[in-house]
Parts: sequence; C-alpha cells; structure tokens
Amino acid sequence: MKTSKWIWFVWLLVVLCYVVPYGVLSDMQTWYGSFLFWSLIGVLIIGANIFMTKNFEDY
Repeated sequence: MKTSKWIWFVWLLVVLCYVVPYGVLSDMQTWYGSFLFWSLIGVLIIGANIFMTKNFEDY
C-alpha cells in the first residue's frame, strides 16, 4: 500500500497548522486569517484521507 507519501503530507499540514497561524499570521489582529487557513487545511486533510483510504478493502 502506497500511503506513506500521503501520511507525510498530512503531517506537513499538521505542522503548518501551528507554524502559519502562530508564526506568519501572528501580527494579524483579526481571527479570520487563521480561520480561513485552518478551513483550507481541513479540506486538504479530508482529501488526503480519501486518497489514503481509497484502496482499503474488506477482508
């Protein structure tokens, strides 16, 4: 099963969920910059989970 590239992609997104809002967007006084970023990352993680599990079969 070739899910290792997707697992690393998900871990990269998890790290970005901490680095970008608390690092890059820390000077932004409003909350919607981080909310938009986390919403987009959430959609990407859902997509990565779909690709990781599409080859699962019942045994």
